[in-house]
Amino acid sequence: MKKAIFVDRDGTLLKEPADEQIDALEKVEFVPGAISALKALTGLGYELVMASNQDGLGTPAFPEETFWPAQNLLLKTLEGEGVHFDDILIDRSFPEDNSPCRKPRTGMFGKYLDGSYDLAACWVIGDRETDLQLAANLGARGLQLGPLSWADIAGTIRDSTAGSAPSSANKKADSVGTIRDSSAGSAPSFANKKADAPSGALPAARSAVVERKTAETDIYVRVDLDGKGPSGVDTGLKFLDHMLIQLIHHGGIGLELRCKGDLEVDEHHTMEDVAIALGEALRRALGDKRGIDRYGFALPMDESRALVLLDFGGRAELVWDVQFTREYVGDVPTEMFHHFFKSLSNAMQANLYVQARGENNHHLAESVFKAFARTLKQAVRRNVFSYDLPSSKGLL
Repeated sequence: MKKAIFVDRDGTLLKEPADEQIDALEKVEFVPGAISALKALTGLGYELVMASNQDGLGTPAFPEETFWPAQNLLLKTLEGEGVHFDDILIDRSFPEDNSPCRKPRTGMFGKYLDGSYDLAACWVIGDRETDLQLAANLGARGLQLGPLSWADIAGTIRDSTAGSAPSSANKKADSVGTIRDSSAGSAPSFANKKADAPSGALPAARSAVVERKTAETDIYVRVDLDGKGPSGVDTGLKFLDHMLIQLIHHGGIGLELRCKGDLEVDEHHTMEDVAIALGEALRRALGDKRGIDRYGFALPMDESRALVLLDFGGRAELVWDVQFTREYVGDVPTEMFHHFFKSLSNAMQANLYVQARGENNHHLAESVFKAFARTLKQAVRRNVFSYDLPSSKGLL
């Protein structure tokens, strides 16, 4: 079955002026992020449809000749970036007309209600609550600009498509010839029937929660690779907390981590199990790894320097070249840092190469964690213009 993304125009693609009418070229101003987000959504197997209410278009209140220059500039600009609309739907009625074709009613969407489209897999993108109502009326999913950015919207749709093979890219449409006015067809009988379909903001797909409870530790970890949500760390080991907080500040991730461990025995179980749970959360948050950079590469800190190389290639290996000269830094035994990163590498299913030199053992440990954080940030970064798997094997 076919699927489509229905995109509102004014307020969603173009900034809406105070008089709510884009009737001059000087009023054409794109909403930030709209072009790059639409570009990121091409080639995923969706038809792209512009759907817009244009109050009184063709009447003295909104003459045709004032509409088309701005509309054609919009289309040509998008086409220059490889974004082509398969269909353009315009309702010309005024709100007081109560037209069955005026959004959020579905009268002008008859073509998409004939059973040939998987409406539950379709999306409506708009800037108003009525756009979410339209999504519900269609039985589609809705995303509202404002609570969400265009980057959020593109990421949500792309993540929902993960694992399904996209069909051919959107076909180029005639900028005028494909337009169907609402007056061209009659409304289906179920035009205003509200469907039980999800709408609004969807949860971030690049996040994961891991809860790990053993006889030795009780751990909760929540990771968000895009830095969303609250963050805080409490492992019972103050210096380990200080190190893990570097992942928040220098890695740009959201991280909630709590651990109650048998510190009355020693620090081993806490550090090992925290690394296992954190690594598993990072691996889960990456999903199928499509669109990520995969690799991360260093960092000086005072007299210390650290080099961390990372590959989320699906295999676990740690090469460790860090020499401490003290038994403890704070409340953490320095020998446990090697074991921490070994456990983390195994749980992330990633290759790690860690090399550091320095005189101050606090700086030495911190430079390693900061370098790892920066490397992690680079490796998990997602390219919004690509959904390719960064592997020639086709699997990570």
